[in-house]
Amino acid sequence: MMPFLQKLGETIAWSVVSVLIFYGCLRLFDKLDPIDYREEIRNGNLAAGVIMSSVVLAITAIVISVLLTP
Repeated sequence: MMPFLQKLGETIAWSVVSVLIFYGCLRLFDKLDPIDYREEIRNGNLAAGVIMSSVVLAITAIVISVLLTP
């Protein structure tokens, strides 16, 4: 039962780390880019939504690749 709990704890810890990295990267993108994409999306700008979705997917791919490499 102990190896299971250890693996569960590691999984939870790495999940928290990946969410923090993702959040930090998204905030960094918001700070570096002068366009307020959230406001543009609220106004119905479809292009801003497509850009933000591609940024989210790119950051997620980077975070996953960083966490999976030994």
